Amino acid sequence: MFTGIIKGLGEVVAINDRENFREIVVDAKDLITKPVIGASVAISGACLTVTKIQAPSNSPMTGGGLCLTFEAMEETLKKTTTGELVVGSLVNIETPMMVGDELGGHFVLGHVDGVGEVVERVTEGENTHLTFSVPANLVKYIVDKGSVAVDGISLTICDPIEDKFSVWLLPLTLQLTTLGAKKVGERVNLEADYLLKAVLGRA
Repeated sequence: MFTGIIKGLGEVVAINDRENFREIVVDAKDLITKPVIGASVAISGACLTVTKIQAPSNSPMTGGGLCLTFEAMEETLKKTTTGELVVGSLVNIETPMMVGDELGGHFVLGHVDGVGEVVERVTEGENTHLTFSVPANLVKYIVDKGSVAVDGISLTICDPIEDKFSVWLLPLTLQLTTLGAKKVGERVNLEADYLLKAVLGRA
């Protein structure tokens, strides 16, 4: 269980593709100090499992942090943007919440419901306004002032119209997450609010 409060950005430093399977190595910088094999980590909103841990590297390809390997199977590659990552891609990192942690965002499972696309980006002073398209199966869960996880980031929905919705982003969110660099046409992982899904059902 996650909250959608991103710890910071990691960087993809290696990828090993096999048939319908992918290994991704992420330089986690100093964001995860005591990782363990088998632990869950949300990588841009997709809950993945740590399968290998490499010691910090001083290579120019890394930031000197721990390099964690994650494995993604066919289902994950089909339903998330994980298959689109390349070496050098930045990813949002969040570790699971612990009992007693403050719930700063909303309940996020790391089970991506679908992939959306940035359709508009507008900057007004220090405010940035992003509009995303929504897959048809998620439209009923996109409600005004409700919650949604975009690439794992807990955000408040504004002005949902048909198959689109918008969010307003603070400079800090842009600095700490992948949304700072997202351009029109780029795709994002979307997870609808779990509590709303439980009430409305998945039909």
